[in-house]
Amino acid sequence: NITIVINTPKYTVMDRRGESEESGDDETRRRSINGDVDPDQPTATTKEESPVDMDTITLDPDEEDVDLVHCRIGKIEGLEVLQKAKTLSLRQNLIKKIENMDSLRLLQELDLYDNQIRKLENLQNLTELEQLDVSFNILRKVEGLEQLTRLKKLFLLHNKISSISNLDHLSGLEMLELGSNRIRVIENLDSLTSLQSLFLGTNKITTLQNLDGLHNLTVLSIQSNRITKIEGLQNLINLRELYLSHNGIEVIEGLENNKKLTTLDIAANRVKKIENISHLTELQEFWMNDNQIQNWSDLDELKNAKDLETVYLERNPLQKDPQYRRKIMLALPSVRQIDATFIRF
Repeated sequence: NITIVINTPKYTVMDRRGESEESGDDETRRRSINGDVDPDQPTATTKEESPVDMDTITLDPDEEDVDLVHCRIGKIEGLEVLQKAKTLSLRQNLIKKIENMDSLRLLQELDLYDNQIRKLENLQNLTELEQLDVSFNILRKVEGLEQLTRLKKLFLLHNKISSISNLDHLSGLEMLELGSNRIRVIENLDSLTSLQSLFLGTNKITTLQNLDGLHNLTVLSIQSNRITKIEGLQNLINLRELYLSHNGIEVIEGLENNKKLTTLDIAANRVKKIENISHLTELQEFWMNDNQIQNWSDLDELKNAKDLETVYLERNPLQKDPQYRRKIMLALPSVRQIDATFIRF
């Protein structure tokens, strides 16, 4: 017996929290990640709204966590009363410019997701900032972060950024999200020695390179790019999750030193054979759907992964076998989920 799981398929583009971009209830975000929204244009809700002045909004001077989500704010001003604020959320407003924030010296988290901001600027006095989110705006470059040396998480998802630059001073950065931009080359990351998670999905990257200095990296997502060869990962010995779906990869290779991998996603590529992964004994999830696997003997490569729980193999030639699920269960007895369905014992 089996029970149907209706979760979003595992191979969709991952967001910064490891959740599918399709999994949230934010329709604008869902449509944008699939290319249906032009970030130069206001969102559907924005078009029908006119900005309001900040002086119409009551601010509590004793509040540490300030939430001003979807308030139709058009300009940042009047925040001087928030001397105690540690977190400030201004998501889904109509803000065009970062300004008038010099007084927020205790601020640790700033969220400007889904506005109309064109430039990273006027942040130099926010020296306590640890988390900054300027995703879904209209940024064209990374800049203006020189004084934010305490920054640990930086989210710049879905902008128009064409290159990775001006991050050298962020040696304490642990998470960097640059998905859905216009980046062609992985570069200028050598100084980010504390980086643990790097998200570069939905760009125009052709080569896995310049990652050697990221010894602490545990999560690398480079889905929906133009990668044709798995390479340049030999120094990432602590890597645990690798997402390479929706590229042009033909051969599984170059993973000899990545023995700590628990999740390997090579879905929607051009792979004809499962090979060169028998040493990945810690694998728990293996996503290989939408490839060209046709030989059942290939599953022998996964037999050393005693904790393997999830495999995605749908839309390979193997799936045409009427005994498809049964043969996977026999070959990999530890598996508890095949494609989108759990096995009920």
